[in-house]
Amino acid sequence: MNLKKYIYLIICITASVFTYASDLSDKLKSSDYVLLMRHTLAPGIGDPVNYTLSECKSQRNLSTEGKEQAVFIGNWLKKQGVLTAEVHSSAWCRCKDTAQLLNFGEFKVEPALASFFDDMSFAKESNIKLQKFISNRIKSKGNKALILVTHHVNILEYVGENVASGDMVLAKANQLGELISYKLIPRPE
Repeated sequence: MNLKKYIYLIICITASVFTYASDLSDKLKSSDYVLLMRHTLAPGIGDPVNYTLSECKSQRNLSTEGKEQAVFIGNWLKKQGVLTAEVHSSAWCRCKDTAQLLNFGEFKVEPALASFFDDMSFAKESNIKLQKFISNRIKSKGNKALILVTHHVNILEYVGENVASGDMVLAKANQLGELISYKLIPRPE
């Protein structure tokens, strides 16, 4: 390959990366989009019997790999142009740890992001709470990205798709917090 073709190829690749980056960050700056994220790798399913939210050691927690994934995702988001974010988390330690390791500053625990895995009959009620929360936050978040760290059951109920640990969903919502459309963003590696 001659030098001119090589330089042209590099320019094209760089431009496509920046276009994607600005598209994601631009959408997250708007009042139409929210980024839902499943906590990173916490091996197992559910939580041990008799766990409590106030004791992380009684819950299923992030593995070393899960912690590394959360740091990587935070850095990846920043490379995509997401420089400021309002981050909210479920009260489960694996979500709080993920939110902290994303490194966007302080995060807030939000009850609307709580798992209902232990009693799936709360799915619809939980989804209504999530929609109300999204509605309130997208109206007042300014141009910060809104990142919600939660569980697969919550994301499944909201968008209708199972997601893996560390996967993200870029969701477009109306002013009522109802889903209009979404794009799955698999966990970057």
